[in-house]
Parts: sequence; structure tokens; C-alpha cells
Amino acid sequence: MQPLAERLRPNTLEQYIGQQHLVGPGAILRKMIDLGNVASFILWGPPGVGKTTLARIIAHQSERPFYALSAVHSSVKDVREVIEKAEKNKLFAPKPPILFIDEIHRFSKSQQDSLLSAVEKGTLVLIGATTENPSFEVITPLLSRCRVYVLQPLEKDDLLRLVHVALTTDEVLKTKKVIVKETEALLLYSGGDARKLLNALEVLIATETDSTIQLTNEMVQAKLQENRVVYDKQGEMHYDIISAFIKSIRGSDPNAAIYWLARMIEGGEDPKFIARRLIISAAEDIGLANPNALLLANACFESVHKIGMPEARIVLAETTVYLATSVKSNSAYLAIDEALAKVKQTGNLPVPLHLRNAPTRLMAELGYGNTYQYPHDYPEHFTPQQYMPDALKNTAFWQPQDNDAERKLSERMRKYWKK
Repeated sequence: MQPLAERLRPNTLEQYIGQQHLVGPGAILRKMIDLGNVASFILWGPPGVGKTTLARIIAHQSERPFYALSAVHSSVKDVREVIEKAEKNKLFAPKPPILFIDEIHRFSKSQQDSLLSAVEKGTLVLIGATTENPSFEVITPLLSRCRVYVLQPLEKDDLLRLVHVALTTDEVLKTKKVIVKETEALLLYSGGDARKLLNALEVLIATETDSTIQLTNEMVQAKLQENRVVYDKQGEMHYDIISAFIKSIRGSDPNAAIYWLARMIEGGEDPKFIARRLIISAAEDIGLANPNALLLANACFESVHKIGMPEARIVLAETTVYLATSVKSNSAYLAIDEALAKVKQTGNLPVPLHLRNAPTRLMAELGYGNTYQYPHDYPEHFTPQQYMPDALKNTAFWQPQDNDAERKLSERMRKYWKK
């Protein structure tokens, strides 16, 4: 017998659960199906949210031939065979077929290249499914020929509706007397993944021998025995969580920063990767307001490298809390970006003569370095002179921000430069 998830796979949009932002009344994919004008697109979302099912429904309701390939097992030869079939049937089929490629992010560049001509000519309609960010994994020429639609993890109400449908319509489960008392553990286990939810439900019911089955949190925890932490070191979740981590530090929220740190550690993230990001955060977000932050972040990286996990978690936590609670400044970050923009705008401006070295007699005769004033020969080791190219004289890139450390730096600069 087929697994429960396969037995319950819907055949129409009316049976499809979730993703109402795409298939609900007036939504983009609903309109596309209703009009029968299906264009190539990529479905991007986590596992078990209905990407394959949606592709099959679109093919069924738009009355198109449907070919399915898995990027894990298919080659360029397989792709070309489908394209050849589509070209041969062009005279007999009123609409181009749909080629569905699951896990399209696993296709190599040459495999993706083999699709370009057929997609561009309309020989077939490509529907790709991916759990990874297409902008990282799909080649630009193919991505430019496809729209990208984002699917979300199923919401609580969607998952509860799915449980109800399974218990009341499935030919096997509806013969069982199941009382749903608690669902929190089951929903947590599923993580918004419909397939995982249905597989778990099937296991829970199949292993019960009582005539009446009571679905409780204790039952789920005892039978599934899994503390599920969603984290994909190579996928989109990786980028989302590190982004949340850095933004929590930037926003001076040590509790959120520690939470996201724990998510990464529990998910098996490389601790050296986390330590490197802490160094970047110390320089970009704390900067001159507290230069010790960069020293601590560097020490953190060295410590993590030397001692490894699990003890490295303590060093990472200490540095995370320190950075999150530190005063913040991005003045150096803004200064270098503004200076880079000015360099791109103005090009190779000449170095003033008095700042140039004179290693040869000719250079000395031309005035290289003649009027340079050595600052250490003057009181307080400072004397005003021009260091910028003539075209940028008096240009300011660094703007001190409102914190104790930079106020002192600003006062010293104003004293020296009288401006």
C-alpha cells in the first residue's frame, strides 16, 4: 500500500491545502491556471509544502502532458530526451508539455544550460522545485526566463486541517477510532512539513493496538523520540539565521542573539564560521565606539580554533553577549564605503608632490617630498598640511558618531584641524 502522504496527494486546487497567497482566489498561480496561460516558473520553499503536488495539479487542470525528472538521478541526456518528445508532439499537442524538475538546484550548469533553448522557444513549460535560494543555485540565463514563487511552511490551521482530512477521508485511517486530544508535539515535530506530519501520523496510529487511539503530546514524544531543530548548513535557513544573529547583535538584543547562536550550535554550524561573523560584526557595527570589541572577537576566533566544541560554545556566547551589549558605531564602515564611491567617481587622482617619495635624484629635483613636514618634529606630533589630492581638498569621509569614544576622537581632530 502507498504511504499516507501519497494516498492523500490532492488532484485539484480545491483539495490543495496551504499557499493561499499563490493559489487562493485572485492569486497569481490561480489566475495562470484559470486562464490556461502557464509560463515557466520555479517553486522555492522548504520540504513538504506542496511543490510537486502543485506542479501536478497545474499540469492536470491545464490539460498538458507532464514529464517529471529528479535532478539527483537525471542527466543532460534525460533532459534532451524530454525536449525531443516535446518537439515531436508539437504538431499533435495543442499546448506545450510541462517538464517538472525536482531539486533543480542540484542540476549542474551544463544541465541547466540544456534547458535554455526549449524554455525560450516555448517547446515546453519548465516548473522547477527547489529548497535553496534560486539566486544562488540557478544560472542567471535560466532564472531570467522563469518567475520565482515562494512557498511557505504550512501554518498551524493548515496542518490541523490536514490531520482532519487524513483521519476522515483516508481509506485506512477512517476505520480507526482516533481521538485528537493534543497536537502541539505533532505540529512541532512536523515543522510546517505536510509530508513529515502525515508520515508521523501514520506511524503513530499503526503502532497502536488499542481500539481507541488517543493522540497526545506524551504519545508523540514517546514514539517519535526526536527533538527536531530545523537548520540547513548549506541552505537558505543558514543565511536566514546568521542574518537574524548579526541583526540581533546590531540591535543590542543579547537574548535574541544568544537564541540564534544556540540555533546554529544545535544545528551543527561550523563554530569558526560563527566566530568569523563576530569579527565582522565587531568591526562593522561597533567599530570605533568600542575598539576592544574587535580584539575580543579576534581572541574568540583564536580560542574557538584552539579548543573546538563543545567548550567553544562558551567563548562564542561570551563574545556574543559582549558585542550585543556594547555601544555601537558604523562610522568606519560608512567612511570606507563613501571613500570607495569617491574613488570610483574621480579615478586616479595624482598624489600631491610633498607626499611622494624621492628615491632618485631626478625625483628630488622635480620636488618630490620637498615641502613635506614630519609631524613628529612638531608639538603634539602634529602639524597641519594637505594629505588629500588637490581635487578632494577638505573632503570629509569619516563622520564621528555620538558615543564617548568618538566624541573624544572628534574633539582631538577639531583641535588639530580647526574645523
